[in-house]
Amino acid sequence: MTDVTADIRADAAAERAKERKEDKRLNDLVAITVVILTVFMSVSKIKDDNIVQAMQKAQATAVDTWNEYQAARIKLHVDENGLNALRLLETTNSIDKTLAAKQAAEYESDIKKYEARSKETMAKAKAAEAEYDRLNFRDDQFDLSDAFLSIAVALSAVAALVDTFWLLCVAWGSGAIGLTFGIAGMANLGLRPEWLASLLGT
Repeated sequence: MTDVTADIRADAAAERAKERKEDKRLNDLVAITVVILTVFMSVSKIKDDNIVQAMQKAQATAVDTWNEYQAARIKLHVDENGLNALRLLETTNSIDKTLAAKQAAEYESDIKKYEARSKETMAKAKAAEAEYDRLNFRDDQFDLSDAFLSIAVALSAVAALVDTFWLLCVAWGSGAIGLTFGIAGMANLGLRPEWLASLLGT
């Protein structure tokens, strides 16, 4: 009877030791997972913040350039109207032809200048808008990365609390997706599921 009791105790002790070893292994995996994901999140946050600053600069440049474009277009219309009015006055024969020709030449010169400036500023404004869109694409990648990595960290913590390995595997899956989007953002790769970006966007 004593040998049987001793065997049962030994088996129970071995089982507890095995469970502790498995718990330690799970906790070690959770700790490593959390460290890797949070370090990557911290580094990618710096890059994302820099991209947001560049987006703000591109947007301000686009707004300023469109304002400059509008000013050039207004000046162009004023000169066109002035030239048209001058041409009407010339038909009355009550105007100094030399003075009218000089004024008409000035109007025509200004019209050419403002037409060229309008084209130039429009191209600059469109380029600034395109840059903003390009940076916004990358910002969305970092946002998606941050979301999936945060989910992975939360699932890892829950996996440690409830001692569930399969939940840690789900966390690894979410973490892998987050790392993929983060790496794509850092490397300027064209990876972004449009349906998800549209769902989470405005």
